[in-house]
Amino acid sequence: RIAIPNPVHFSSGVTYSMPPVSPIVPSEVTPLRASTPKVQPRAYHPLNWDSVKKSSQKSSQAKNQSQANNRIVARNKKATHEYDILETFECGIVLHGSEVKSLRNSQVSLVDSYARIRSGEIWLVGMHIAPYTQAGAYGAHDSVRDRKLLLHRKQIDHISGELAEKSLTLVPLSIYFKDGKAKVSIALAKGRRLWDKRRALRERDETREAAREVSAKRIGRNFGILSGR
Repeated sequence: RIAIPNPVHFSSGVTYSMPPVSPIVPSEVTPLRASTPKVQPRAYHPLNWDSVKKSSQKSSQAKNQSQANNRIVARNKKATHEYDILETFECGIVLHGSEVKSLRNSQVSLVDSYARIRSGEIWLVGMHIAPYTQAGAYGAHDSVRDRKLLLHRKQIDHISGELAEKSLTLVPLSIYFKDGKAKVSIALAKGRRLWDKRRALRERDETREAAREVSAKRIGRNFGILSGR
């Protein structure tokens, strides 16, 4: 502020009388302070153990459901022993409701089963599915009936040509669930002779022996590290 003397005379000859101006006293000046925002206390929410338990149960149920919808039900070990697998195919299968129930209970066997082409379609012959115990007389099924396999027309034509030209065999390898649907893995295979079977057994034994040696070395190395040797 600028203090102007009282009275003031201007060049026009007019005299103005102005009120006195009080000087500014430093003690009267209020210093500016930064405003600190008020922090609201966080509300306390006790842990709801019931919701935690339900969440864990739901996750375990979802995991079990996923495992049930994606698992191998049965394998045909005889096929991998007696045949050289050349080409595999994944196909659907036509089943009754009681057969699906028995399949989910792993009451199925692929021993002595095979696949063949009939009237332009592929059928699975000789697969045994046990009757479902809770099915009535109306819902019962034949355990060893022929069951139709579902493939694309191009795949069926390709398989038919290979069977006719190369004298191969169509064998089932496994039956399993994929995304909740029953699937069958079949293969074009060539029969092994006696020495071929012996050679396969020898190679399998050698592979197992090599795996045992690697495992033993790994265990010995880990034991040496733990013992400080």
